[in-house]
Amino acid sequence: MTRSITYHANPLLASKTPVWRSKFIVAMLALAFAGLAGRAAYVQVVGKDFYQRQGEVRYARTLALPAKRGQILDRNGLMLASSVVAQSIWAIPEDVSRDDPKLRDLARLLEMPLSTLRQRLSNEDKTFVWIKRQVDQPVATKVAALGIKGIYQRPEYKRQYPEADAAAHVVGFTNVEDRGQEGIELAFQKRLAGRDGSRRVIKDRLGRVVEDVREVVPPVDGVDLQLSIDSKIQFFAYQKLREAISTHKARAGSVIVLDTQSGEVLALANYPSYNPNRRQNLSGEQLRNRILTDSFEPGSTMKPFVAALALEKGLVRPQSPISTAPGRMTIGGATIRDNRDHGVLTVNEVIQKSSNVGTVKLAMQMPARDLWETYAQAGFGQKPVVPFPGAVSGRLRPYKTWRPIEHATMSYGYGVSASLFQLAQAYTVFARDGELIPLTMVKTDEPVAGVRVFSRETAVSVRRMLHMATGEGGTATLAQTMGYSVGGKTGTARKQEGKGYADRKYRSFFVGLAPIESPRIVVAVMLDEPRNGHYYGGIVAAPVFSETVQHALRILGVQPDMDVKPQIVTAPVEESF
Repeated sequence: MTRSITYHANPLLASKTPVWRSKFIVAMLALAFAGLAGRAAYVQVVGKDFYQRQGEVRYARTLALPAKRGQILDRNGLMLASSVVAQSIWAIPEDVSRDDPKLRDLARLLEMPLSTLRQRLSNEDKTFVWIKRQVDQPVATKVAALGIKGIYQRPEYKRQYPEADAAAHVVGFTNVEDRGQEGIELAFQKRLAGRDGSRRVIKDRLGRVVEDVREVVPPVDGVDLQLSIDSKIQFFAYQKLREAISTHKARAGSVIVLDTQSGEVLALANYPSYNPNRRQNLSGEQLRNRILTDSFEPGSTMKPFVAALALEKGLVRPQSPISTAPGRMTIGGATIRDNRDHGVLTVNEVIQKSSNVGTVKLAMQMPARDLWETYAQAGFGQKPVVPFPGAVSGRLRPYKTWRPIEHATMSYGYGVSASLFQLAQAYTVFARDGELIPLTMVKTDEPVAGVRVFSRETAVSVRRMLHMATGEGGTATLAQTMGYSVGGKTGTARKQEGKGYADRKYRSFFVGLAPIESPRIVVAVMLDEPRNGHYYGGIVAAPVFSETVQHALRILGVQPDMDVKPQIVTAPVEESF
């Protein structure tokens, strides 16, 4: 039996549907398909490159293949800086469970607060974040043993400095990215760094390499660099400097040792120093390479240049008498004094006893221009030609601006400023028979040519004066060295403070050379603010010179030129300053 259907019984079915409604629905469907087609076209044609890059980011990586940084060696091939493999800890934050109890152990191993670790794991980048760079291998092994999901390790190069604080201001250090920040590491960054390579790979979500997708570009390792520094001389000079600073309760100090044959810097030590292997909480006082960055009035160490100029111009001879009585003189209303009335002194004795009055009388016989030119030829007022950043030029004002009193004070080291590096280099004029030689921090086996400042006869005469200064009746008897003849000049200068000079703050110097007849080395010593009763350069700085000279000459194989026996050393004469 067939049942008939009557549509008029259902009012919904009986109602007439407007034609526009069906057309509207069809139009919307067509529009939706058109939008999808347009979007597909945009993704596959217009925005193809962008979306391909976004896709590759999620599975393709370009891995840097770090170049091994070049080694820094001393002149004998001993290591001053080298690179070793160290593991760096990283994480995929979205894979690490924040409730994992092992995170506390990880924080302890990495020596960081747990809150800091959690903060790094909350990084916006959910696929990669550094936890700690370049950890020691024993720590890396313990971290791996924890087996925390989402925590991984990557090998990198870490710099090590075997000489630690003794050579810190020479070698400097690199940052965590292996870029030089101080010293030789910064000065020779391009040579030491080399060139990183690269490797394009596909990785899975756990950071594991699936396959290479491009030819590997191999890294080019950095070039090794051999310095002029002798690590044994460097260490000994640093130790003696540190002891002197402790004994005299000085604020700081520096020592520099030069080879007069090659112009090589054999040692460059400052204190306070720092350990470049552990650089937490460093201060500017520790980082500052005072030998190059600090300038000061060099005091009486300038007097030999005045005597040399007077000899060179034929105004005097070494035995020419100069009256220094009554131990003082007045120029332009200012009084210049010696520490006592020396009466009549020869030119030799003016340097031996460090007479201000005698030096001024020599200087005032010569035009200011001549004195200025001599200082400039010796390198004062000019930036040293060395690769270190921050080297200062000091100050040497134009001679046309000098007043008579400044003409006088310039002769004994007030009104001019220099670094200890400049002062040591200037004394190569006397060591090299009148020639100023260029200095280098890189090893060289070739003799170096200098620029003539004085004649050989003048330089030899001044060397004898410097030798007298370290002998009986001189200001630096404590500079005498067992087995070797020495010569040098003390300096004690009041420190500038505001527009004047401090009453009880001094810098103490000694600059000298040895052996005296054929000098092989120049050594300059400076102590800043000795505060234990003594402050004269002949008492504070000269002993550091003595011990450094003896050790350095023996290492260099220089034969003693005097009987090796205990010397009777008298108390030094107090110098005028």
